[in-house]
Amino acid sequence: MKLNFEDLIVFENEDYILINKPPYVASLDERTQDRGGQSIVRMAKAYHPDAQLGHRLDKETSGILTIAKNPEAYRHIAMQFEHREVTKRYHAVTNGIHDFDGISVYLPISPVKDGTAVRIDREKGKVAETIFNTLQAYRTTTLVECMPITGRMHQIRVHLMCLKAPIVNDATYGGKPVFLSDVKRKFNLKEGTEELPLIQRVALHAHSLTFTLLNGEEQTFIAPYPKDFNVLVKQLEKFA
Repeated sequence: MKLNFEDLIVFENEDYILINKPPYVASLDERTQDRGGQSIVRMAKAYHPDAQLGHRLDKETSGILTIAKNPEAYRHIAMQFEHREVTKRYHAVTNGIHDFDGISVYLPISPVKDGTAVRIDREKGKVAETIFNTLQAYRTTTLVECMPITGRMHQIRVHLMCLKAPIVNDATYGGKPVFLSDVKRKFNLKEGTEELPLIQRVALHAHSLTFTLLNGEEQTFIAPYPKDFNVLVKQLEKFA
């Protein structure tokens, strides 16, 4: 489906564009061309020629993403990321019932050989820290707020695995899909039909981002849940 970049914008001024990235769209151009050939960076440059991504999100991850419109704005946000002055809050639905209250996971990470995943590596890994809070526990799952202090690849996903709380549908790190039959007590599947998971991707959404604009004003930007994540949470709430 062809995306309209302007529909994704949640905030824009002369320096920055903040978008709500849909799932299944790569932040940067991928080595293997997508059939649709869509990437956020390409769409952003078509909208504004000097656009540069301030950070990135995994292809499956939805949520708030910062795009700088000029070199000064890019440097400004890059320095804040480098000095860990940006507050990132993700929401994840995890398998199992968990009571996290400011739990900090401080475990170093290194990439697995082919670069498509990571593992905990206490000897050679790079420092990685994430703070977790339970937002809501359901019957078999938990909605968790994840605050990555560092910005390593797959950091939230591997750290949640270490807490025995893998993200729903995250097969790479031990996450299992969630079906309506898991949460609804009297669930009858029509004969001859196959039940699909409530969400078809890793259940992770970049919910908000707080940083300082060029005028020195600190601002928080929020990305509402996309349809698939919203449906998942609503069904879990309904049958909790």
